[in-house]
Amino acid sequence: MTRYRFIGVLLVLAGLLPVAAQGQTQAKPGKPPAPVVARVAVASNFADAARQLAAAYGKQSGHKIEISSASTGKLYAQIRSGAPFDVLLSADAETPRMLVEEGLADGDTLQDYAIGRLVLWSRDPSRVKDGEALLRKGAIERLAIANPDLAPYGAAARESLDYLRRWEELRPKLVLGENVGQATQFVVSGAAPLGLLPRSLVQEARKSPPGSGWEIPASWHAPIVQSAVLLQRGERNPAARGFLKYLQSPAAKQRIRAFGYD
Repeated sequence: MTRYRFIGVLLVLAGLLPVAAQGQTQAKPGKPPAPVVARVAVASNFADAARQLAAAYGKQSGHKIEISSASTGKLYAQIRSGAPFDVLLSADAETPRMLVEEGLADGDTLQDYAIGRLVLWSRDPSRVKDGEALLRKGAIERLAIANPDLAPYGAAARESLDYLRRWEELRPKLVLGENVGQATQFVVSGAAPLGLLPRSLVQEARKSPPGSGWEIPASWHAPIVQSAVLLQRGERNPAARGFLKYLQSPAAKQRIRAFGYD
């Protein structure tokens, strides 16, 4: 032991020198850890609901959720091309499972978070009086739907028209939106007098003007089961995992139902 270190030990024992003087640093009270950010890719039909859920989760957890929305098909293509998303909230169950099979998502985190419903809607309050009769044999000039090749709600609309054997007849009259948000806007703006749209978006659009609508029977198309999954990039992101867990909470489920989902 050197002379100077020996003197230091004596001073510590005497209480005249803090222990930190022996070459160790004292812990200083620091700032709370910065919030973790998770990027969530969300199908267009669920975008507004996701933003509200993200805000509620942020207040509860201190983390931050960034929402990016598009059609499910477009989001799938972006994820496969390396888009930096941590979580996918899809408008179907098939796309998340495909990502798991391709090694781009964690199969243990697959979960259903909502079941969507389809509505025939017009901004004209007198247009949809008997929705079934209108779809079965009524005169339809233009009908807005989401692109069936990109959006599950568009696929459900096609299935419904196939069920009625009117798909081929009405196909030239379809106004295709890249996603359900755009399809809904076609009807809201008057570009199309009718649309087969998600109940969740019609519920919002009906606030002004109320318009008229009719809910498509669930038996006319495959169930619109919406699933979520943790993507490869989000495996070590606590905000991403926490948000998926939050979606299964009673509070989140209540919010989802309020947005028009089963």
